[in-house]
Amino acid sequence: MTWSLNGTYFESCNCDVACPCLFLSPPTEDDCTALVGWHIKEGMDEAVRLSGLNVALAVHSPGHMATTKWNVALYVDDKADEAQKASLMKIFGGQGGGHPARLATHIGAIVGVRSVPIEFSIKGGKHGLKIPGIADVAIDRITGQGDGPVTISGHPLCIAPGFPATAAKSSKMVFNDHGMAWDLSDKTAVFSPFAYQSEQ
Repeated sequence: MTWSLNGTYFESCNCDVACPCLFLSPPTEDDCTALVGWHIKEGMDEAVRLSGLNVALAVHSPGHMATTKWNVALYVDDKADEAQKASLMKIFGGQGGGHPARLATHIGAIVGVRSVPIEFSIKGGKHGLKIPGIADVAIDRITGQGDGPVTISGHPLCIAPGFPATAAKSSKMVFNDHGMAWDLSDKTAVFSPFAYQSEQ
């Protein structure tokens, strides 16, 4: 079982900027709500091609993200055929090994899995994700010294290891599904490339 994926990911959560959960510190709120999106630029699972597809994960942690199990909902691009859907659910559900399997150790319950239209947009430092009737997220990078990006590297709670994360802020972060709902803005976000692969 050999697979590999690379592309762009972002996440937006309910913490004030910047999120202390990245450093295994308590959240700025009593709990954590987050939406994570991945756009797969290139991907293969054995003979199944995954390039161009999108995946999203809604996360609720009722306490400290590093020590409290998460409730999650997984969303798979409806452009995927049945073989592609099976591969994406296996990989992002943690059954395929690699870094997604390590992330899956934080999950307490998968509250739902849906095949849905996922619109993932990237324009400069702006990233967005829309799932009709469920999610609408837009973030923009924070401007740092010399009008450049603010980056974070080596953080211990990391969705995309090996890449510095660019700090951003949400202009909207709306989600409503599976009994989880939030409507936030001006909260923390990060984005970066990602590269995952099965363990050889």
